[in-house]
Formats: sequence, C-alpha cells, structure tokens
Amino acid sequence: MGLKGLLARPFAAIIAARVERDARQAIQLQEAIMQQLVQSAQNTAFGKDHGFATIRSHADFISQVPIRDYEALRPYIDRMVKGEEHVLWPGKPLYLAKTSGTTSGVKYIPLTKESIPNHIQAARNALLLYIHETGKTQFVDGKMIFLQGSPVLEKKNGIDVGRLSGIVYHFVPQYLQRNRMPGYEINCIEDWEEKVEAIATETRNEPMTLISGIPPWVLMYFERLLAQTGKTHIKDVFPDFSLFVYGGVNYAPYRSRIEEIIGKPVDAIETYPASEGFIAYQDSQKEPGLLLNVNAGMFYEFVPAQEVFSDNPPRLTLKDVEIGENYAILISSNAGLWAYNIGDTVKFVSKNPYRIVVSGRIKHYISAFGEHVIGEEVEYALLKAAAEAQVDIVEFTVAPQVNPQSGLPYHEWFVEFGTEPGNMSDFAIKVDQYLQEKNIYYRDLITGKILKPLVITPMQRDAFRLYMKSKGKLGGQNKVPRLSNDRQIADELIQWTVC
Repeated sequence: MGLKGLLARPFAAIIAARVERDARQAIQLQEAIMQQLVQSAQNTAFGKDHGFATIRSHADFISQVPIRDYEALRPYIDRMVKGEEHVLWPGKPLYLAKTSGTTSGVKYIPLTKESIPNHIQAARNALLLYIHETGKTQFVDGKMIFLQGSPVLEKKNGIDVGRLSGIVYHFVPQYLQRNRMPGYEINCIEDWEEKVEAIATETRNEPMTLISGIPPWVLMYFERLLAQTGKTHIKDVFPDFSLFVYGGVNYAPYRSRIEEIIGKPVDAIETYPASEGFIAYQDSQKEPGLLLNVNAGMFYEFVPAQEVFSDNPPRLTLKDVEIGENYAILISSNAGLWAYNIGDTVKFVSKNPYRIVVSGRIKHYISAFGEHVIGEEVEYALLKAAAEAQVDIVEFTVAPQVNPQSGLPYHEWFVEFGTEPGNMSDFAIKVDQYLQEKNIYYRDLITGKILKPLVITPMQRDAFRLYMKSKGKLGGQNKVPRLSNDRQIADELIQWTVC
C-alpha cells in the first residue's frame, strides 16, 4: 500500500463521522441553511424584490419566492451575465457554468466562491466514504481518468464561463494532480471523437485504477481502447482498474454492456452532480440510493411531480417527504438560485438517512393521451424484459405516434440492441406488459382500445451516437432523452433505423 492509501483511511474515517453527523441533523441543518441564505442575500436585487428582510419561516419563503425555472429567472441572470453585481447573490459569481437547455438555448448557471467548494467536497466525500466502508484504497495510488469537458474558459464581462466539468477541472486537489489523466492539452480538444481517440492513446499503457464519466461516453472510450490495443476486455488493458465513478444518467441500461466489456467485477459509485449543485452521492455499497447532500449551502424543496405545473403546488421540506413518492426537486443555494426547478424528479428510498434515486425529468415524459409515462417506468419495463430474454440494450428513446398511417396510436420505442431478441414481437409484448404493470393509466388506455401496444423500431449500430453528433452534443455532459412528448427526436432518428 502506498503513502496515499495509508493516509486515506484515517482521513476517510473523519469525513465519514462528519457526514453521519450531518445526516442525523438533516432537518435542522436545512432549516438553518434556508435562514442563512435569505439573510446573506437580503440586500441583493432579488432579495429586495422578494422582501427577504421580512422572511422568518418557510411559509414566508413560499409566499414571497415563487417557483421558477430558467426562463422565469432569466431576467435576473441576464443582468448578472452583463456584469451587474449583487443581483442574485452578493458580488459577482466567480464562474458561469454553460449548459444547453431544451427550450432556453444556452443557459448560464452561476457558481460563487461559496458554492464552488461544495462541488469539490461532495465528489471527495463519495470516494472517502467508499474507502471507509470497504477499506479499499488501492485506487488512490494508481492513475485516475476523468472524462470531462474542456477546461478552457472564456470571459464574459469579467466572469469566467465554461462547462461545469471544465470549471471543476481547475479545482482538483493537489494530491491528485499527478494521478489525474488525461493531460491538459488533450482535455482541451473540443471534438469528442478526436478527444476520445487521443485519451485512449495517452492512457492505454498507464496503470489505470479509477475511471469516471457518463456511462455512454465511458463506453465509447472503452471501445477505442480495445480497438487500439487489440485486447478483448478492459481488464486486459488495465488489470488494476477497480473503481468506476459515474453520474448524469441511470446506469442500469448500460450496466450489462459495460460489465461485459470490462470483463471482471468492478465496484461503482454513483453521483448526482448538476450545474446547480452537487445534490447527492452514493455513500454505501450495501444500501440503495444516493445520500442527499444536506449541508452544502443548498436548501431543498420537493413538489409532488403530478402537481408541479399547478398554480399553487405544495412545497415540502425534508420533514414532510414520503418514501416512494415522485417529487420535482427545487433548489435555493449560495450560488444565487431561488426555489429553482432544476427539472429532475426524485424518489426517497430512505429517510434515516435521507437517500434518493433520480426517477426522471419533468419535461421528459409521454402524456399524449393522459398516460404520463415517466423515465423510471420505461427503463423498468425495457430492462426487465431484456434481462429475461438475455438481450443487450445499448441505447433507446420513446415517443408517441399520434397519427399512424393506419390503426390505433401507439408508443414507438427506438432501441439500439447489442444483441437482439430472437422474436421481436414477443419481446415487445413483454415490454408492454411491464409498462402496464408500472403505469395504470397506460394500462387503461391499452385495455380501453385507445392505444395499441407499443411498437419497437430497431436502430442501426451507433445510431444514437450519430444522432448526438448531428446535434453537436457528442460527449461531455450530454445525454440522450429517454422520452419525448412529441416526434421531434423520433423523426430525426428515422434515418438510422434498421431497414
């Protein structure tokens, strides 16, 4: 065991005790954070406009600070982007994290000197809690790769602007610098295919122990490694590879393919980072769900997902949530976000401590006929059928077909298979049965002859990568939407269907 491994265990024990203490005091911490945030921002433009000086309780906060998405908050963000101080938070933000919105074009999410450390500490804590629970430290002495966006930043009215992963690149602790790959020049390559090729070339002979990234892009990296080396499995390229850290998408659809290509069991840690804040991370290899980051300058509210678009939806705090309910998550933070709907839905799987799973996106659903099918349900249906049929799923998305050439409307599933089912019709029937099992509204539409059972449209190899490339969204933090309530994505995918 190297020096870093020896030092990691006592440090991990300290952090684990601190995280456990915070988890026990989650409700009190959240109440205190709300008060601290409001007090800190009461002299900002937003604070004055919303009477922060008079807020004394969560009820006051609800009555004075409405729920906002990016478009609703945009008038304040635009002022901030132009260089105005004291708009959403005291002073100017240190950075603007640039993200791509589905309706807003480019979005700019502020990062402040108070909020930046929370992103770094949460990522660190996820690794330290893994060490504390498992005792495994070998990975800290080897090389670590983080597949991320370019660290090159641009200036906008005196504020550095870049992708979140590129901004965070500049804050990697010094003790990890010598272990981190790829090098700076390769990380700055903008073209994702060129970048992955260069990363594979640079890393293929290194003692890699930890690999981190969004699963579909890690899979692309693995494929390039095998193509360059002629090896059969990643274990043959990196025999000491022992820990996979991922986030951004549900790992389940990619798990079988990634485990197959690695060729050996590898521990995994799931994280839930967003430009708006590092919301949760996996704290245990034994317990389900991700530990909510309750002491990181963020105050959370939870709105029952079915009521999020109501005029006055209930806004719950931690003490009010229930296990198994689907909630839209709102964030108020020391980055200057206020009752901000980040667009994700979560479910609690534990309240002692508070652990969540990400269940989908508010805007990623199908309800063309009132069924309100969500991402969690389609993933369940497809993966359960695939496991039974021993079918390998590479990627997929679902859209409604409202105006078919003949017959009843239906849901169309565009699926890229690694291995196809022997009988596609039987497989589609199974998927449909499992979707009905999860969603009673969809079942009623099928049994009531409003919809016919779903249709699976097989896709060509690399169809979704080609689609993402055509949209300029290959790699980085970009993800394929699991569901759409219209045919925009579906109609573009048609060109890559199996003839």
